[in-house]
Amino acid sequence: MRRHPRRGEAGREVSVPSEKGAEVGRRIGVGLMYGLWKPRVLGAWKVPTHGPVILAVNHSHNIDGPMVMGVAPRPTHFLIKKEAFVGPLDPFLLGIGQVKVDRDTTDRTAITQALGVLENGGVLGIFPEGTRGEGDFAALRAGLAYFAVRSGAPIVPVAVLGSSDKPGRLIKGLPPLRSRVDVVFGEPFEAGDGSGRRTRKALDEATGRIQKQLAAHLENARRSTGR
Repeated sequence: MRRHPRRGEAGREVSVPSEKGAEVGRRIGVGLMYGLWKPRVLGAWKVPTHGPVILAVNHSHNIDGPMVMGVAPRPTHFLIKKEAFVGPLDPFLLGIGQVKVDRDTTDRTAITQALGVLENGGVLGIFPEGTRGEGDFAALRAGLAYFAVRSGAPIVPVAVLGSSDKPGRLIKGLPPLRSRVDVVFGEPFEAGDGSGRRTRKALDEATGRIQKQLAAHLENARRSTGR
């Protein structure tokens, strides 16, 4: 696998986030998530053990990313909005291999880093809805389709259920301590049509296929968990 920096905008070298850092983040996540809540993980064996993978995660609560990071079988590099990188969180998140992204512009550096993660055979985590909402995959941005079609990496849908059911008593912004949160991994699938096309029409078609797959997975996850 290639580990050297990739060329970004104007030929500038952009360092690819460290997989070792992401593994440190995964171990921290394991301790925190299992220490504070009761994750129930279903289908983790479906995540390919090697090669590039994109985890497409629904997003209804702030703990969804850390929860998936902690329970996923492989270290994960999430695309995270730049607003989260404040104070001491900035060097911490960068140190554990996460990708800072400016959602208000075409962030070439973040794109280059994310593609570098996949090129190196790593796991990229994406919230395809773009921002926290109902967590139902109803409104997908084109970013997920772009990374999937450009890299050829399979997408594994991930449903996090129970994180936003009710606020905690001690900390209103978090789920109740020791409450159950379900994380359901789905079957990997290819976003492209096999042609290798990356036109706007091809990406729009890929986004449509992705949305159907993610919505079906969420429905199955709710049925299997009773959520």
